[in-house]
Amino acid sequence: MKKLDKLILGSFLGPFLLTFIVVDFILLTVNMLKYFDEIFGKDLPFAVYMELIGYFVISISPMALPLAVLLSSLMTFGNLGEHFELTAIKSSGISLLRALLPIGVFVVFLSVFAYLSNNYLVPRVNLKTFSLLYDIRKKSPALDIKEGVFYNGIPNYSIKVNRKLDEVRLEDVLIYDHTRGQGNLHLITADSGRMEPFFNERYMMLTLYHGNSYQEGQSQRGIKDKPVAFSRTQFETNQMVFSLDAFDMKRTPENLWSNSKSIKNIGEIRVDLDSMDRELNHWYFFNFANTEASYNYFGRNRELDPPQAIVDKKNESDSLRNLKYKEENENAENGLPITGTGTNGDTTSSSPALGRPGVDSSLVERSSQRNDNASNGQQGNSPDTAATQNRGRAARSGEVDSVRTGTLAAEKPGRSGPDLRRINQNAAANIPEKPAPVLSLSPAQQKTLDSLRNTPRYQTSQATVGLTAARNIKNNFTTNKARIEEVERNYRVFKVAWYQKYTQSLACFVLFMIGAPLGAIIKKGGLGMPVLLSIIFFIMYYMLTITGEKWAKEGMSDTLFGTFFSNLALIPFGLFFLRQARKDARLFEPDFYQGIWDKVVKVAGRFRPQKKLKEDIL
Repeated sequence: MKKLDKLILGSFLGPFLLTFIVVDFILLTVNMLKYFDEIFGKDLPFAVYMELIGYFVISISPMALPLAVLLSSLMTFGNLGEHFELTAIKSSGISLLRALLPIGVFVVFLSVFAYLSNNYLVPRVNLKTFSLLYDIRKKSPALDIKEGVFYNGIPNYSIKVNRKLDEVRLEDVLIYDHTRGQGNLHLITADSGRMEPFFNERYMMLTLYHGNSYQEGQSQRGIKDKPVAFSRTQFETNQMVFSLDAFDMKRTPENLWSNSKSIKNIGEIRVDLDSMDRELNHWYFFNFANTEASYNYFGRNRELDPPQAIVDKKNESDSLRNLKYKEENENAENGLPITGTGTNGDTTSSSPALGRPGVDSSLVERSSQRNDNASNGQQGNSPDTAATQNRGRAARSGEVDSVRTGTLAAEKPGRSGPDLRRINQNAAANIPEKPAPVLSLSPAQQKTLDSLRNTPRYQTSQATVGLTAARNIKNNFTTNKARIEEVERNYRVFKVAWYQKYTQSLACFVLFMIGAPLGAIIKKGGLGMPVLLSIIFFIMYYMLTITGEKWAKEGMSDTLFGTFFSNLALIPFGLFFLRQARKDARLFEPDFYQGIWDKVVKVAGRFRPQKKLKEDIL
């Protein structure tokens, strides 16, 4: 590395570390102010606050890095230009791009580090931050009983102290006991008392002096009921022990936040996106499958089939779900052998699951046989189903199954009685045949049916049924549409979180492209003009980022374009400033804009009509 590269990189690292710490502290303060009322004043150990602050510092570092790069690059090249070091570098034959190279390489490595941090470190830190912040929020405030105010911090008790002599001695104490959950039926009063914690401050003993205890029974408030019992007990000393476990902070398991996008890396987000995509396809298929059933008149002449792409994805999802179910349930723990051989060669050879470990071939064979029987039953070819239907028809018509009767008679030869088989056969032979179905109507029959249908009562009923069916269809479509829109929005939100891993790291390089040439143009170091310009461009970056992500989440634009919108909008600024810096343009000097105005006036003067002289006219 040349001495010039060491000089430029050394002049950049110091301001970068300083600005990063300052920016991180500012963002930390902003985030802590959001939860100030919820995390302070709860008598927590100092280590808990330091742990929470450490988590916040790491979680906000992706936002602090771009601003630190912008400000430090502005200060570095502003100082070089202010002390004419940049002019000396250019006069020695070194271009501005070559002077930007060492810091550019450093920013590239910094962008890679920011990406790795966003993808692996920040999600785990966010998980611990959410868990700790939730536990702090749920923790009860410190025990602080104020004068003249009811204190409800201790569970099932409401305590009021009219006067506190110090942190231990109390006067005029009033306590409502709600341990029985029956309302204000138990009241305790005392002239004075002492409040002292013990057993490592896990319990508190409240000793009351010279008081009364009032206890009222509970009644149903009936008119004829007897009055409830009321008791009053006077005491000289009464000791009450309260458990202070409610004031301890209880840690919640971290897996409760496993569905949040902020705690997932790119691989986990892609898995969730795949699940959401399959869920969307499921609802699309569900809508197609149920729409035809909603229209009673629709399926008679035509069918509403879903697109082939939806059907293929549905079949793929079902097959994956079946394979996962077999892997989870077909094991030795559930009483099923891991390996096995089938008896049906065709079934075992055609099943794709038999070649996989952990799948029982006999189970696949039995499931195939069950599927065959089910298909036969649907076609009316199942023997059991046919026998059941025949027996049902025979029972409804007063018949008895002759085969079953003969079997019973054969099993019990000593049984005497009439020959039921012959009787049933004769009875079956005398059953009249069913009339043939009417396939067509005569004009007179059609006219009779039309006259019945054209009555006002029938038309009113028909309109009511139609309106009810239309309302049901509309409600179903509205519900399904809202469900699909919710899943689609979650899908876009997770996709934005995926692309944010790249955009936040790329922003470091984009803001460096703006800061370094801008510092070479203004030729001002320190914390004056560079800080002002850095704040302006960072606010622009922040607003464009929020706008683009909102467009992406609401479906107004593509998620990739919306997430990268801020970087795409700021890259032209960087290229423009780089071009002006190479030409030594004076963008922040009045002479530059005065020259532009003079050129505009000169060009406009050419198109202004000129007055002709009299000599020219004559």
